[in-house]
Amino acid sequence: MERGNDERAHLVLADGTVFEGEPYGARGVVTGEAVFTTTMTGYQEVLTDPSYTGQIVVMTAPEIGNVGVNAADAESVDGKPRVAGFVLRDASPLASSWRAEQTLDAYLAQHGIVAIGGVDTRRLTRHLRDHGAQNAAIGEGPVDALLRRAREAPDMSGLDLVKQVTPPSPYTFTEGRGAWRVDDGSRQASSAKKKEHHVVAIDYGVKKNILRCLVDAGCRVTVVPASTSASDILGMAPDGVFLSNGPGDPAAVGYAVETIRGLLGKKPIFGICLGHQLLALALGGKTYKLKFGHRGANQPVKDLATGRIEITTQNHGFCVDLASLPAGVTSTHVHLNDGTSEGLAAKDLQAFSVQYHPEAAAGPHDSLYLFDRFTTLMTG
Repeated sequence: MERGNDERAHLVLADGTVFEGEPYGARGVVTGEAVFTTTMTGYQEVLTDPSYTGQIVVMTAPEIGNVGVNAADAESVDGKPRVAGFVLRDASPLASSWRAEQTLDAYLAQHGIVAIGGVDTRRLTRHLRDHGAQNAAIGEGPVDALLRRAREAPDMSGLDLVKQVTPPSPYTFTEGRGAWRVDDGSRQASSAKKKEHHVVAIDYGVKKNILRCLVDAGCRVTVVPASTSASDILGMAPDGVFLSNGPGDPAAVGYAVETIRGLLGKKPIFGICLGHQLLALALGGKTYKLKFGHRGANQPVKDLATGRIEITTQNHGFCVDLASLPAGVTSTHVHLNDGTSEGLAAKDLQAFSVQYHPEAAAGPHDSLYLFDRFTTLMTG
C-alpha cells in the first residue's frame, strides 16, 4: 500500500505526551491501553493473541514486517487480529519470506487495524516504563481531538473483555502442532498418540497453539464459552478442565470465578495467564494491576521446587497477590525481575496454574513440560 510522504499521524497518551509518525494499516482513529512487548519475533502471533484485546501494542524490536503475514501463524482461532492498534518503528516495505501471503500493511488494512509507523518506540517504551501503561489514541487529525479520545477511553481496571473474545458455542479442537512441534524426541508424535484424556477448555480468549499442545499431550479437547456453568462442564464428563488465557481485568469476570469454584476438587484443573489469575480468585486470593505488565518472549521465571530457570513468553497486565493466597495454596514460580507470581498449586484440590505461556507461540519452549504435568495429574 503506497503512502504519501506528507502524511502524518500521531499517538497521544492520556497524560498528554505526543508521538509523531506515519499512518500504517487501516485509516481512522482508535483508542486502547498502550502497552509494549519486548518480543523480537512473532509479530503476527502478537497481533492475533486475544489477550491483547483492547490494547495498542508497541513493538520494541525496531524492524517489523519483513517476513510478511500468513494464515498459518495466526493465534486466534478465527485467524483475525485482536489488537486495538499497532505501533512500530521501521515498517519493512517488502515481505521477504517463502511463507508470506501478504504484506503486514495490507493485512492490517484488510482487518481494519489502525497502526502508526516511524515512531520513536524507544522513547515511548521508556515513557510507559516510567509512567505506567495508560490509555492512548492513534490516528490522523488534530492532536487535541486524539487527546480527548484517549482520556475518554474506558480504563482497563474493572473491564471485562472476555465477552468480546469467547466463542458463542462449544466446539471440538483436534489439530496438533505439526510442523511447529519442538521437543527432545522422547514423546510420541501427536498423530500416533492415543487421546486418553477428555479435557474441557474454558475459552476466555485462548491461543490456538495452547489447544494444539493439549492435543499433542494426548487430550481430546472440547472448548466451551466462558459463561458455561460448572454443572454443564461436569455433565460433559471431562477428565480435566483447562482455564485459558484472555484479556482484561480478572476481577471483572465474576461469572468465570464462580464456575471455577464449582469445579474445584471435582476435576484436575490447569490454568494459564488469565486462567491463573481466575484460579487464584476462585481459591480466595486477590489480583492487582502491574505498572506496565510483562509482555515478551524473554521473561525469566524460577521454578521454586526445582530451582530451574525458564525463559518464558508472557502477556499480562494484572498479577496474583502472593500475600493473599490462603492456606493450602502454594506459590510455585516467581518472576526473577520483580518477584511477582508466576505459578501456584492447590495440591489437595488437584489444581495448578502458571502466569506465563508455555505453548510459546512465539517464544522459547522451556515450559512445554507443563502439559505433560496436566495429563499426569489426570492419570493419577
